Amino acid sequence: MTMASASAPIEKKVKAASAATYLLSVAGLSILGAVTDNPSLVSSLPDGLEPFILALVPAASAAIAGWMAPHTPRSDA
Repeated sequence: MTMASASAPIEKKVKAASAATYLLSVAGLSILGAVTDNPSLVSSLPDGLEPFILALVPAASAAIAGWMAPHTPRSDA
């Protein structure tokens, strides 16, 4: 296994996953901010599970975006 050099470009998959995670996190926090007075969005969950379930949304978006984004070809040199 080789390490990427410091000057190697960032793969499209990493950029796509990072951008999707950021955007979906912002959207999720906006939605939660909007329903602060009516927390029915997460009220059905046990209190101890809420942060873990909510954290799955950006993690899933990163996984999906990374899977869907094309791989950046690189030379074997």
